[in-house]
Amino acid sequence: MVVSLGAFALLPAAASTVALTGSFGNKALLMINGTPRTVAVGATVDGVRLVSLANGQAVVEIDGQRQTLVLGGSQVSVGGPGPAGGSRIVLKAGSGGHFVTDGQINGRTVRFLVDTGATSVSMSVRDAERLGIDYRSGRPVQMNTANGVVQGYVVLLSSVRVGDVEVHNVQGVVAPREMPYILLGNSFLSRFQLRQENDQLTLDRRF
Repeated sequence: MVVSLGAFALLPAAASTVALTGSFGNKALLMINGTPRTVAVGATVDGVRLVSLANGQAVVEIDGQRQTLVLGGSQVSVGGPGPAGGSRIVLKAGSGGHFVTDGQINGRTVRFLVDTGATSVSMSVRDAERLGIDYRSGRPVQMNTANGVVQGYVVLLSSVRVGDVEVHNVQGVVAPREMPYILLGNSFLSRFQLRQENDQLTLDRRF
């Protein structure tokens, strides 16, 4: 089973989530932390400043970093990560239907797709090489794919982080196939109590 999220930005700074849901004139309707806010160009609300608004796109700024939100577009990340130590992750569903969020593996930025059907945090060889993971030193494992059996590797990830929630010593799997996202599987998710209500998925840390 794959659960999913659309055009929301997971922000570890002043805002937790922000999405562009509409616009009129020089004002944007932003959903900030689940609350609709009308923000004029140049104004700042809940730590989110609206820099510009045009053609269904809004440029927002948080902690001096800018990013573009697209109406109905994919998730973006703004601002650097704050201190770890949180225990709850909240994701809101968007028009795309997938729970997708930016996060970190071993301190490096990645894009996760929440997948409750994946045994481990799973990534491609290309992702592992970009993250500096020595996957060939991991435990070899045979993996069944649509193209037959392939050689994969089980590795231990020092840290996996989403927002201000960080988990250490998480099992990962590296597979020789292309993947648009890194799958946030049960080696991470099993440490949380998952609760989905309508368009919101809440993960409360258990241990």
